[in-house]
Amino acid sequence: MIQVLVIDDHALVREGLKRALMQDPKVKVIGEAASKKEAFAQIAHHNPDVIVIDLHLPDGSGLDIIRWARSNSKKIGIVVLTMSDMPEYIVASLDAGASAFVEKISPTSEVIAAIYHSAKAPLSFTTRRLSDVLAVKKERHGLTGREIEVLELLPLGETVTEMALNLFVSESTIKTHISAIYRKFEVNNRMQAINIARKKGLLK
Repeated sequence: MIQVLVIDDHALVREGLKRALMQDPKVKVIGEAASKKEAFAQIAHHNPDVIVIDLHLPDGSGLDIIRWARSNSKKIGIVVLTMSDMPEYIVASLDAGASAFVEKISPTSEVIAAIYHSAKAPLSFTTRRLSDVLAVKKERHGLTGREIEVLELLPLGETVTEMALNLFVSESTIKTHISAIYRKFEVNNRMQAINIARKKGLLK
């Protein structure tokens, strides 16, 4: 059973989403929040497997919650469900630590699929427009989409084996991506790569 917390400032959206998720017997909504303040408290209280969150809340940005949740847990799934599909919002969600990005106009099946993905691979980002988003990041920083995903795992202290499991690739593939990152950043180790990435704004 995947335990889900819904964060949205519109009661109708929360109720509609809860009813929709009830269609799946493996998904259970265990709580809800309408603001950043409520979200922090509800996440701490319920310790959900997945949070489904809007980026626009009355007392601030959902990105703050995403960063906080991800800094506290590598296992929590984070699904952004919002009206805007602007590339800037998608990239910001990815950078903050979200697991998936879904538009509110999407069918319920897509939301549920994102929840499943987030629960299974919380550190691997997915969205319908993933190729476009990663292309933007590649143009900005000279890295491929997969190299960016690997780069974002470096500060977490994971082993090559753990990275391979998170991204569903082989250990040799992870080693190849890490070598490419080092080469492009002109560094020799993980810490140097992390420092360069932070200077470029790729890591927080």
